[in-house]
Amino acid sequence: MAKVSKNSRVGQRAANAGSGRDMVKVVKSIKNPVTGKYTYKEVMVHKDKVKEFFAENK
Repeated sequence: MAKVSKNSRVGQRAANAGSGRDMVKVVKSIKNPVTGKYTYKEVMVHKDKVKEFFAENK
């Protein structure tokens, strides 16, 4: 296996800026008004949209 310098790896990260590393998994608990039990909604969201995800349906 060939060695790769740190500088080239940093350049590769910049090239892959739109990759999956910008996504985060968020879990939101939702209470059922009838039974009082909680369910959990798990979604992969872009890291810039996390606050919007939690703000909806309050």
